[in-house]
Amino acid sequence: MIAPALVMLQSEAPRHDTNASVTIESLEIYSTCPQSKDVPRDQYLTRVLETARWSEEIGCTGILIYTDNSILDPWLVAQEILKNTERLAPLVAVQPIYMHPYAVAKIVTSFAHLYGRRVALNMLAGGFRGDLFALGDPTPHDERYQRTTEYTLIIRKLLEGTGAVTLEGNYYSVKSLKLTPPLPAGLFPPILMSGSSAAGLAAAETTGATAVMYPRPVESESEGVLSTTARCGARIGVIARELEGEAWRIANQRFPEDRRGEITHQLATRMSDSVWHKQLDELGKSECIDNVYWLRPYRTYKTFCPYLVGGYQRVSAEIARYVDAGFRTFILDIPDSREELLHTKAVFDLALDLLNSGARQYEQESSCDPGRERSG
Repeated sequence: MIAPALVMLQSEAPRHDTNASVTIESLEIYSTCPQSKDVPRDQYLTRVLETARWSEEIGCTGILIYTDNSILDPWLVAQEILKNTERLAPLVAVQPIYMHPYAVAKIVTSFAHLYGRRVALNMLAGGFRGDLFALGDPTPHDERYQRTTEYTLIIRKLLEGTGAVTLEGNYYSVKSLKLTPPLPAGLFPPILMSGSSAAGLAAAETTGATAVMYPRPVESESEGVLSTTARCGARIGVIARELEGEAWRIANQRFPEDRRGEITHQLATRMSDSVWHKQLDELGKSECIDNVYWLRPYRTYKTFCPYLVGGYQRVSAEIARYVDAGFRTFILDIPDSREELLHTKAVFDLALDLLNSGARQYEQESSCDPGRERSG
């Protein structure tokens, strides 16, 4: 079962030890909350809570809650999740433009005081450029990561509670600032941050955050992931069944070809300065017909991450390879159903069995063979 316990982040980012035995307790698995713009108003809260309960049932660490100008405030959604679950940690997307870092730390410690619960923080440097321009923020890509570094360090130091915080930065300045009430012991939040660009990876290393990537196929990641001192995370969707053909049938049914979606995606990509957008677009041009790694949901603007699709054995082999490459955190796409999460749990269980068996047969099992015809 995917462990509910959250991993406490230390002041310095941990180095990977890929030779150590991998246990489910050493991984963090997050699902993702539905967006308010995608669900009728009178059904939204019900959908949020049922998704949270499904996630808690399979043992997820937490659940990501998006933020942007077009959806509900993530902190209010997080409070509803805390009130209606027992241990699931809301992973709240934090947009620095929306609030001062002290306000973020104050909400974290307030939730801990009221509910005795931990939240997690997904620190944003950007978001949709249209949103940023509307808020009067034309800051370039790399400078936004420098700003988010200062922002995150202030939050981190306040929550660590080692004394008054003073920081004189280029973007934020605080003097002898204290957090009251202090954060209770044991409830320090995991901190995540996009790490697909050099600027993002540097920010994650400096702040001790988990560097979350929109990963390429595993063979492309192996060297790059191991070169960073940051804990690494992957943002993926999963559609898996016992039979590969059934998995592809469901995948094609859920994400059919959509020309209008492709055009929308192309327009959005032109407006974006995100490095991961460019990386995935390049991969999409050479997508292998038999690869478990699938980009149609991304290139038709249905989601923002690659999918792993196939039979239990092939998908679990691919996940095992990601873990072996250094990934220790996984953020799943918005689940279509409770059943989908149960299938995802099954492949993670199999991946860990494979990793700890010592056989390492997955290197051959998940290779791309263009000569085979993909089912579905």
